[in-house]
Amino acid sequence: MPPQSESQRSENNTVRIATAMSIPKILKQLGYDPVPLLAELGLELSLFDDPDNVIPYALRSQLIQLCVKTTHCQHFGLLLGQHIGLSSAGLVGFLVQQSPNVQTALESLVRYAPLHVRGGVIYMDEGDGSVLLGYGIYQPKVEAREQVEDGSVAALFNILRELCGPQWRPLEVHFSHHRPTDIRPFRQFFKAPLIFNAERSGVLFSSKWLQQSVSGAEPELRRLLQKYVNDLESQYGDDFVAQVRRVLHTALLTQQATAERVAALFSIHPRTLNRRLKVSGTNFHKLADQSRFEIAQQWLEHSSMELTQISAALGYSDASAFTRAFRRWSGTTPSLWRKQCQQTDSKQKRAATTSDLS
Repeated sequence: MPPQSESQRSENNTVRIATAMSIPKILKQLGYDPVPLLAELGLELSLFDDPDNVIPYALRSQLIQLCVKTTHCQHFGLLLGQHIGLSSAGLVGFLVQQSPNVQTALESLVRYAPLHVRGGVIYMDEGDGSVLLGYGIYQPKVEAREQVEDGSVAALFNILRELCGPQWRPLEVHFSHHRPTDIRPFRQFFKAPLIFNAERSGVLFSSKWLQQSVSGAEPELRRLLQKYVNDLESQYGDDFVAQVRRVLHTALLTQQATAERVAALFSIHPRTLNRRLKVSGTNFHKLADQSRFEIAQQWLEHSSMELTQISAALGYSDASAFTRAFRRWSGTTPSLWRKQCQQTDSKQKRAATTSDLS
């Protein structure tokens, strides 16, 4: 039997409206009245008055998709992301700004981002002399997925520039989706090598920046903010199983999805991890399987990654091992699953084109 779909658990995934605050402004700049557009989704302009208002992650994605369709601006998500930075993350953003150095700041951002956005994860993967600050979507069936990804990468770019200072430059900027028809807006904003159809989406930069001091950070203010963030986490944090699921998505994207590694992130022993999961009716192996299935579906549907790349990224010894696992999860092979997704996508695009012409 396939593992439980994430769609059965995604109803509570929300995002602060701060990540979409600029939508009315961008619409006006493009010559469109935001009020009737918002009304199509049952939203009011007053929703954008308070950055702490929250909406479902899926609804924000629907709104971005509607903006793209209405304005015909294929880089709308990029425009939105250009307006997102640490201030958009509220209390978490203030805490990050008061970090002693960039590494501590990014670690805080990764840990506490779920208080700001639930439906995607921020992660940091250190390699030989470089670091990828990435963003992965785990909300299933997200509309405007590429747009959300573009905006998130732009936001991470802004955050790194805020933390490192004006001299900071990325090595590369990665996108897991196909190359857009027009990449000029991307070149103009990032001013860095662009890599499309990448394994993961994010900003790659030199690890030397991790020890850079954060300008204006105040230790006493950070201690005070840390207390507030801890209280917020205790008040609104997910149950333990949901926390493990979220950590697993990050761990899989950085190829660190072992029970020992995940337990260490919670400062507990692996036996304690399994015991707590057992009490909730599951175990580490089941949750890891669910996460691998969800990530595999996303890569098959939204990227051009070869099966060998996907299998290696998910920790399988070869493509045949991944194919056997995928068949066990879904009842079909990854190749057939990708083909069905492509056929469905083509039908939806033809239907949308017909609708626009009628």
